[in-house]
Amino acid sequence: QVQLVESGGGLVQAGGSLRLSCAASGRTASGYAMGWFRQAPGAQRELVAGITSGGSINYADSVKGRFTISRDNAKNTVYLQMNSLKPEDTAIYYCAADARFLSRWSASGMDYWGKGTLVTVSS
Repeated sequence: QVQLVESGGGLVQAGGSLRLSCAASGRTASGYAMGWFRQAPGAQRELVAGITSGGSINYADSVKGRFTISRDNAKNTVYLQMNSLKPEDTAIYYCAADARFLSRWSASGMDYWGKGTLVTVSS
């Protein structure tokens, strides 16, 4: 079992930055694929960024060039640096883990989820 706890959300003006953190506990997550997903009101949960255990990275087109995912295996933590935020980035952001990368970044295939952190971007 892996427990995931997100932090770093909040209210920011458009053009601003936030850094989300996802701390894993229970088992080391260094061998897991880790992803950040988000869900806006009335919308489906979507992948924002993912990083495999080998360091391969995938971004949603809407965040390329603005968001950066990284992981610190020594700290069992994954980060999402979000720059140039837009109002349409407003959502609950969730951290998720996939033990064997069978999900291929599909939300339904992720094994573990955090409870989420709210990001609100004002115009």
